[in-house]
Amino acid sequence: MEERTTASTPQEAGVVAAAVYHGGRKISDIDINEAGDWARREGHVVWIGLYEPSKALLERVGRQFSLHHLAIEDAFKAHQFPKLEAYENGIFIVARTAQMVDGHIAFGETHLFVGVGYVVSVRHGASESYAHVRERCEARAERLSEGEDFIVYAILDFIVDNYFPVLDALNGEVEDIEDHVITTTMGRAEIEQLYAMRRDLLHLRNAATPLSDVCRRLERSDVVAIDPGMRPHFRDVRDHLRRVQESIDTMRETLAFAFEASLMNSQMQQTDISRRLAAWAAILAVPTAVAGIYGMNFEHMPELSWKYGYYVVLGATATICAYLYYRLRRAGWL
Repeated sequence: MEERTTASTPQEAGVVAAAVYHGGRKISDIDINEAGDWARREGHVVWIGLYEPSKALLERVGRQFSLHHLAIEDAFKAHQFPKLEAYENGIFIVARTAQMVDGHIAFGETHLFVGVGYVVSVRHGASESYAHVRERCEARAERLSEGEDFIVYAILDFIVDNYFPVLDALNGEVEDIEDHVITTTMGRAEIEQLYAMRRDLLHLRNAATPLSDVCRRLERSDVVAIDPGMRPHFRDVRDHLRRVQESIDTMRETLAFAFEASLMNSQMQQTDISRRLAAWAAILAVPTAVAGIYGMNFEHMPELSWKYGYYVVLGATATICAYLYYRLRRAGWL
């Protein structure tokens, strides 16, 4: 995903934005090499946004804020499980992002380094730009004045809110499958689509569920000091995540029902075909039996010399076949 760099060093790849704030108001864009000095000033907060940065850039940022080398390694490699880890001078948060790309969910990651006087966000893969989050925060200086806590909340809330458009898109597809399975039997392509959707929903659930635990820990402040006034905000994010999980579970159950209904519909069709074949076999058994009897070529068969024997046998055979057809049709086998 290409982004326009808005930091004071636009030529530096990987830096999306780097700015310092005081009292909720932006002072200026800054250079990465000045970030640590600004963060150590009383009442100042440095907010840096990175997108798929190089390891060298991450290490430079790490030196500015004394970030733990294990957290830097995780942020560079990505492919991390959502989590919150506490270090001596800050915390490290991993969250999974999601977007709809070509009818499928594309996942990305956001890593947050949070400490006194700084927030560093590192994005990988598919995700919306956090420029919108920054603009909204800068427009609400009284909230941004709450510092790092509010920035972390704003980013996590943005990530969770972006799950809902994905769920809405998937819900429309689920409803189409549900309507389709009632009228027709699902083919191979439809079944493959169903399994792909269930797999995507499972991955989305695996992304949302651990993030709920992260917000719970932030809300209860068992690993980091969160301002008491900010704790209800993380509770609100948890409520949104609960809605996400409920929607995912509902759609997974619907898809499971759709598959079972399709399987039952297919079995009913096979049973109906078997009944029809059995019914026609029963009808055809009558002329087959008559033809077999008269094909044995015995010399002494009285009816062979009877003038009306041929017509009586044909008539009796046709009558029996017609009667069988009538009874089997009334029974629903034909």
